[in-house]
Amino acid sequence: MYLPRLIEPIIKDRLRTTGALVIAGPKFCGKTTTSALFAKSVFSLDTKSKIINAEADPLSVLVGDTPRLIDEWQYVPDLWNCVRSEIDRRESKFSQFILTGSSTPADMNDIYHCGAGRLYTIKMFPMSLTESKESKCLVSLRDLFSGDRSFYHENKSYSLSDTAFYICRGGWPLSLNEDRRDSLTITKQYCETLFNFENSKNQKFRNKSNALFNIVLKSLSRLVSSPLKKTSIANDISKYEGRNIDVGTVTEYINALRDLYILNFTESWNPNLRSSVQTFIAPTIHFVDTSVAINALSISPEDLLNDFSSFGLFFEDFAMKELNVYSSVLGGKLLHYRDSNGLECDAVLRLEKGEYALIEIKLGGETLINQGISNLARLEKKLIDSEEKLPTFKMILTASGDAYKKDGVYIVPINMLTI
Repeated sequence: MYLPRLIEPIIKDRLRTTGALVIAGPKFCGKTTTSALFAKSVFSLDTKSKIINAEADPLSVLVGDTPRLIDEWQYVPDLWNCVRSEIDRRESKFSQFILTGSSTPADMNDIYHCGAGRLYTIKMFPMSLTESKESKCLVSLRDLFSGDRSFYHENKSYSLSDTAFYICRGGWPLSLNEDRRDSLTITKQYCETLFNFENSKNQKFRNKSNALFNIVLKSLSRLVSSPLKKTSIANDISKYEGRNIDVGTVTEYINALRDLYILNFTESWNPNLRSSVQTFIAPTIHFVDTSVAINALSISPEDLLNDFSSFGLFFEDFAMKELNVYSSVLGGKLLHYRDSNGLECDAVLRLEKGEYALIEIKLGGETLINQGISNLARLEKKLIDSEEKLPTFKMILTASGDAYKKDGVYIVPINMLTI
C-alpha cells in the first residue's frame, strides 16, 4: 500500500515552474514510486541494454508523454544536456521531465551546463514518522512558527523501546512491516547491498574497495552526531579496525558516500554575535537515515536500550533526519551551533524569511531536559546581548514522554511531531 509523502506538494508546485525536476536521494527511499504519481510516461535505466541504447541515442529517451519520468538518469550523464536543450527547443517550457537519481553522475565533466532556469533539484529522504503513520501528529512545527502555543499531551502508549526500534528499522518504505523482526531484516538486507559496485559503470565507485567503504562507514557511525574531523576518522580506523589510512583516502571515501546520498552533514550556524568566543564551522556527521549507521555496527534495538550514551547520539541523528524531512517541506534549512565555550545547539531550523527555532535533542528525563533548557537559555542570552533577532520558539525534542511547555520551552516527543 502506497503511503503519501510530504514531498508530493513540492513536486507538484515545482513542476509548474520548471522544465525538469530532479529528485535526488538514496536508493529505496521511494523516489521512483512517488515521482510516477506525477508522470504520464516512464523510462527506467534499469538494465545494461537500456543504458547502452540511451548512450547511443539519448534523445530517444526523451520521447513520450509529459511529464516524462527518466529513472536513474545519472547512468547516462549526457541526458542532462539533452534535457536542457530539449526544454529550450519545445514550445512548452514547464512540466516536461522528472529525473530521479540515487547517486551523482560518474563524471560531472559530461554535464556542460548547470541547467539554471530549466532544471531544479530537490532532495528526498527516507520516510518520516509522519509519513509512515507512526507519529500522532499532535505538535506542528508550522503551528509553532505561527504563534505561541500552550499545550499538554499524554504519551502513555509510547516508550523508549519504540524509538529504539524506529531508529534501527529506518524509514525505508519496503521495511514497513507489521512484524518488527521482518522489518529489521529487510533494512539489514538493504544496507548489505549498499556497496555492491563490481558491475558499476561509475568509475569512482567501481574502483573503490567495498571493504574500505565499510570501514569508513563504521568509523563515521561510531562518530555520529559529532563534528566532522577527518584526522579523527583516520585515528578511529587505526584504533578500531587496525588499518592505517591517510586523510586523503578518508576524504575520497566520504565524498563517495555523499555522492550516494548516504551522508547528510549538518552545516554550522554563525549568528553575528559580538563576542570573542569562537564559533566552530565544522559540519556535524549525520546520515540520511540512522539505520545505515546502526547496521554498519550491527546494533539492535536492545543494544541501544542497554547503552544510553550511544542511544543518545543515534537518537540525535534520527531526530535530525525527521527534522530534515519537515524543514524541507517548510522551505527551511537545518543547521547546528557550537562554540569554543562548549555551548551547543543541536538544531537551528531557519525559514526563508529569517524566522528560526532553536532545538535541543535529548533522550528525555528531567535531568537531560533541564540541561537542554539551560543550554537554550544561555544561547538566547548571547543573542540578546548581541542584539540579534531572537528565535520564534525553543524546543527540546525527546525520544519519549509527554508533550508540555516548561520555562518557555516546548518539550516534544519525536512521535508527536509533524510538519
